[in-house]
Amino acid sequence: MKQLFVLCLTLGALPGFGETRQTPVAPIAPIALYTHFDQEPPDGVLEALHDELESIMAPMGLAFEWRSLDGVRGNEISVELAVLTFKGRCDTAGLSAHNAANPGALGWTHVSDGAILPFSDVDCDRIRTFVQKDLLFVRPPDREESFGRALARVVAHELYHIFANTSQHGSCGVGKAAYTVQELLGDDFQFEGRESQALRTSKAHGVQENATRTPTP
Repeated sequence: MKQLFVLCLTLGALPGFGETRQTPVAPIAPIALYTHFDQEPPDGVLEALHDELESIMAPMGLAFEWRSLDGVRGNEISVELAVLTFKGRCDTAGLSAHNAANPGALGWTHVSDGAILPFSDVDCDRIRTFVQKDLLFVRPPDREESFGRALARVVAHELYHIFANTSQHGSCGVGKAAYTVQELLGDDFQFEGRESQALRTSKAHGVQENATRTPTP
């Protein structure tokens, strides 16, 4: 019988710290990210999600093409892929001045018989509950952007498990096991050390480079 586990990203209570943004490498063939949303997010959230994920992953040479899982016809081609399911409401409506002390896992990646699968879930409701008190201090026109950044950081963490093919966590940066509110909503949050190197030398990165060098017939 196959055993199915999940690698969970939770929350942390330690204060955040500054991160140093790295210089992006040249663009290469994109990885396909297939997405499904329980409820379609506002444009502001979606744009910030895309932009922040690119900012986090580009220094490792990973580029992405976003595709809707609902529109899959079965003849799509990609060098690598991951499937992301966003649960709950991915918006900033109805915020409360109360942060949940422990809303549960913010995201998780599926594992079967020790093999990490390219399927991750992101719980928008739990992320919003975790950061909503602090989001109320953000100017209303900027709240969707801040929330979209928070979602992207959870997504980046789960993609690290998939593309670095590891269940391990780092001690700092996007690869660590738990985040603070400050780290989810702050201006900058990146991979550090071994986790960054693991993505630079991952199979997904190599496949992208090879696809870029191979002429299209």
